[in-house]
Amino acid sequence: MLIAVQILAALAGLVHVYIWVMESLRFTDPTVHRGLFRTPTEHVETVRSWAYNQGWYNLFLAIGALLGVAVVRAEHTVGMTLIWFACGSMLGAALVLVLKDRSMASAALKQGLLPALALVFALAQS
Repeated sequence: MLIAVQILAALAGLVHVYIWVMESLRFTDPTVHRGLFRTPTEHVETVRSWAYNQGWYNLFLAIGALLGVAVVRAEHTVGMTLIWFACGSMLGAALVLVLKDRSMASAALKQGLLPALALVFALAQS
């Protein structure tokens, strides 16, 4: 069961690294801001700093999940705490996204499915 938690948490972390790249490094690319984030080009400069900041939040959550995966076998309590916190935060953000705007359900699913599964497996193994 622990290996499933590690795999799912690692994948969730990698998804959030990808989100960081899109929000913080590639947001001005029209395929990113229009295609992924539905932001009209004329609004990009207005929201760019918000996207940049949000991207870093996603990277920090990814680091927490990946660090938890890396240490969970040597320091079980520390690793699981990091996994629970990071994946719980990722899932919470996905829920907020879909509750605020139902049209974002696909994005929320992409953002929240792997962390949710990691938490289900973590709960099942404890």
